[in-house]
Amino acid sequence: MLFRKIESKIRDYFASNIKEVMLIEGARQIGKSYIVRHVGKSMFENYIEINFEKDKQGDRLFANVNTVEDFYIALSAIAGNKLKEKSKTLIFIDEIQAYGQFLTLVKFLKEDGRYTYIASGSLLGVALKMTSSVPVGSLLIEQMYPMDFEEFLIACGVGQEAINSFREHFNEEKSLSVSMHNKLLDLFKKYLIVGGLPEAVETFVKTLNIVSVRKIHQNVYTLYKIDAAKYEEDNSKRLQIRRIYDMIPSNLENKKKRIIFKDIENKSWKRYDDYIEEFEYLISSGIALNVQAVSQPTFPMIESAGKNLLKLYLNDVGMLSYIYYGMNIDAITKDSKSINLGSVYETVVAQELKAHGFPLFYYDNKKLGEVDFLVDDIKDLTSMPIEVKSGKDFTNHTSLDRFISNKDYNVKRAYVLSNDREVIKRNGVTYLPIYFIMFFQKTSEIISHFSPLDVDFSSHEMQ
Repeated sequence: MLFRKIESKIRDYFASNIKEVMLIEGARQIGKSYIVRHVGKSMFENYIEINFEKDKQGDRLFANVNTVEDFYIALSAIAGNKLKEKSKTLIFIDEIQAYGQFLTLVKFLKEDGRYTYIASGSLLGVALKMTSSVPVGSLLIEQMYPMDFEEFLIACGVGQEAINSFREHFNEEKSLSVSMHNKLLDLFKKYLIVGGLPEAVETFVKTLNIVSVRKIHQNVYTLYKIDAAKYEEDNSKRLQIRRIYDMIPSNLENKKKRIIFKDIENKSWKRYDDYIEEFEYLISSGIALNVQAVSQPTFPMIESAGKNLLKLYLNDVGMLSYIYYGMNIDAITKDSKSINLGSVYETVVAQELKAHGFPLFYYDNKKLGEVDFLVDDIKDLTSMPIEVKSGKDFTNHTSLDRFISNKDYNVKRAYVLSNDREVIKRNGVTYLPIYFIMFFQKTSEIISHFSPLDVDFSSHEMQ
């Protein structure tokens, strides 16, 4: 059983009297159904799972259901013997976006109070946009992402005591010992190869077979492109979505890493506005992570964020390393001087920050400085720059220095992440080993110096 942090939120929801229906949102193949199924079966005597995508392709029992009464009739046809009292019966609606009317109907199912409900979906951002009658306050939406690095460590058998020790070093801005640093950096590089797709992680832990892991990456990458054809009726937009998605790895190898709109169809006059729906699909479906440019890197950054200078990252670093390097894992594990891992390192940082609640921004100004990632520093009401370095020249960052020195930006904290072991504070910059990105957490103080997770890892550790 793979440990997922969202498990505690699901358990708390089932134990509460919250009026909304919890809806787990995220890309396909990231473990939404897996974790709901695990928690649901452990907490309810009668567990009923309905997959609307499968129903849509099969019997279509729920296709024309628009009332509570109609739903109960259709439900009884497949699970009549399991329908008991509310405290013992959970109904899990998977792929709810396949029948958009249920985004409205769940409110009335919850109000009816006959059973306990939870739902999940993989394209909810798209479906919600197309549903005009979603009742306000009817859905408690929880965003889910692929497994982050901390979850990966737990899957690899790293225990709670060790993770608590790493967290303490991060909180106190202390370096790990040489041996512990080497071990953790080795696991981090394995994470760059395997990524956070649960099937890939479980396959890696059980078999250590990279060929099998890469096959999973290939299948999911292909699946995401197939989904674009499934959910977009306009054939021209369908092709453009796939083209943009295919462009992401190569764009990340460019110096600016931005989407060049004219390259999508090789038409020089094309602009962002010509592809609004395509970008919305990629971002809302969870298969791409967006980083927006800001014209003024001051708090709150959303006020000056624009969409015409957009960076996109894949949602899983394992898929990116598969696309770049295939079976050649030496490209990552042996620090070859001829290979620039900058795009891979930036992707894993984007993935971690996004999973931990940060909206992502960047700044690029020739005169005033350039920063890989900017996040809102809520504690000091300013922006906090994060620079990612994959090479040995991590102390060389002229653009970041220029950015920090600008008094108008009032920067209080700036970070450079690299492979180096030592935690150092110098000239307004804190240098951290790259693996400490797992402890950046959005809270009232922007980086969470939080207490250890209140969970027993023993049942999740794998040999």
